[in-house]
Amino acid sequence: MCVGIMRRTKSLIIENFLHLHLQNHNIDMSTQTKSVEKTNHKEAQHVSMYEAVLARFNTAAKLYNLPEDIAAMLVTPQKQVKVSLPVMMDNGKVQVFEGYRIVHSTYLGPSKGGIRYAPDVNDDEVKSLAAWMTYKCAVAGLPYGGAKGGITCDPRKLSVGELERLTRAYTQAMYEVFGPHKDIPAPDMGTGKREMAWIVDEYSKITRTFQPGVVTGKPITLGGSRGREAATGRGVMIHTIEAMKKIGIDRKKSTAAVQGFGNVGMNAAQLLHSKGIKVVAISDYTGAFYNEKGIDVDNAIKYVQKNKNVLSGFTGGEPITNEELLTLDVDVLVPAATQNQITEEIAHKIKAKLIVEGANGPTAFEADHILNEKGITVVPDILANSGGVTVSYFEWVQNQYGFYWKEDEVNAKHDSTMETAFEQVWFNAKQYKTSLRIGAYITAFKKLEKAIRYRGTF
Repeated sequence: MCVGIMRRTKSLIIENFLHLHLQNHNIDMSTQTKSVEKTNHKEAQHVSMYEAVLARFNTAAKLYNLPEDIAAMLVTPQKQVKVSLPVMMDNGKVQVFEGYRIVHSTYLGPSKGGIRYAPDVNDDEVKSLAAWMTYKCAVAGLPYGGAKGGITCDPRKLSVGELERLTRAYTQAMYEVFGPHKDIPAPDMGTGKREMAWIVDEYSKITRTFQPGVVTGKPITLGGSRGREAATGRGVMIHTIEAMKKIGIDRKKSTAAVQGFGNVGMNAAQLLHSKGIKVVAISDYTGAFYNEKGIDVDNAIKYVQKNKNVLSGFTGGEPITNEELLTLDVDVLVPAATQNQITEEIAHKIKAKLIVEGANGPTAFEADHILNEKGITVVPDILANSGGVTVSYFEWVQNQYGFYWKEDEVNAKHDSTMETAFEQVWFNAKQYKTSLRIGAYITAFKKLEKAIRYRGTF
């Protein structure tokens, strides 16, 4: 997709803020280039996640001419909480973990965002994910702001008892931040409905009232929504189909590669397959596999469920490397693993016509302009994987009313919401002659600007 020329604005706040964050990387964001997203690749090395968020924010803000007072309110999180969590381990020793909760905005409603358990969780990552949640909720048209949380740990190395004590300690530390009408967590990498159930229980004990709406992604028996578990992958499928229609790919004759076979990638692969798209490659952190005739996705899912939730040893395809999967000659690439998988080097080798980002931040900032110049359509994370938070919103609504919908009702509402969001982003990208990524930011800006103006400031 062609990228338009940046219009100069008087947004000194944006320029000065970004300069402060990017000057150590020698990135001059005020320099005019041939496209709004093109940055000299030698100058863009080692950009942190939040600096990448700010750089993309700046590109969209300039193109949209976002007023500088609104920009100033969006470039910094509203609340940042960091806690130490001493937990008794099974061996009788106490280990102290670091926990985070960052509320980026509450302009559209209570903040919403997942809780991530991973060894590399840090404040920069959580701040980036919180900002993306602000834009993701706005793009999907949800009455939510953005937040994110996390604990620096390796959940695969912790026992169930240790994970429960850690989760309850985190809830105790954050109970004044959390609340059904303040800040509503959900599952993310390394967490699931089990951890959400522990949070509901602990928060309810603290407040002495049953509060199922304090989190989403819960077990159905505790007020969870039908369709929530597959929702993010379902959103990836809907956005893939919508993008295919726009760029002229016949899904019945198309191929796809899916990187990541956790909740998002697994459901995305299964749903793409159900729509007639041949999934020829899948992967997780233990290995990648390719089958020219198509992976039997249902068989792969059964294998993973019996094999400690990993693909290692799967015989339904020949082993390939992660780079080989990302650079396969396929119509659709779905990066649904972790951030920064499509680096500048990988971007030069990508052959897919369409990339649909199932993960958060899978494309490095410095890779954006390369994909744009190659004419590859990228459905960005803040649009592509917004299905999860959309059904989380439905779950929250059902909790408020105490009335629960059937799965086909949830899916119908989800699909309609995703299709509307895609059309709005596509329209804005065309109107501003930019990529879908920047079009998504502009879509969010339009809604956030109105909300901030109506609410007013001090």
